[in-house]
Amino acid sequence: MRMAHTMIRVKDLDETLAFYTEFLGLRVARESAIGDECKLVFLTDESGHYHLELTFNCDGRDYTLGDQFGHLAFVVDDLEAVVARVEEKKWWFRRSKPGNRSSYIFVKDPNGYDIEILQGKSV
Repeated sequence: MRMAHTMIRVKDLDETLAFYTEFLGLRVARESAIGDECKLVFLTDESGHYHLELTFNCDGRDYTLGDQFGHLAFVVDDLEAVVARVEEKKWWFRRSKPGNRSSYIFVKDPNGYDIEILQGKSV
């Protein structure tokens, strides 16, 4: 068995797509619609083995972000370059504490989901 995808509900599909594609560098793998009910957009990274499904319900409903969900995590080669981009956009972020075994930041996507961005390990 292997992981297939994670689905999150989004409030603004265009703004969310810009965050995940332009900022995080994911690409659209496929899109579909379920009638007039909702739009589904599957995003993936360069490996293409795992997908993030963005579900946008077309009826205008709002969502309350629950506390049962933790975060999505991404690995980058140069965390400081990402921090510079986040600071340029004037987005809130939280860094890992000095002395932690790993170096990371947390930001929020346009829907309020926590996104962890980790410094990749040096080979």
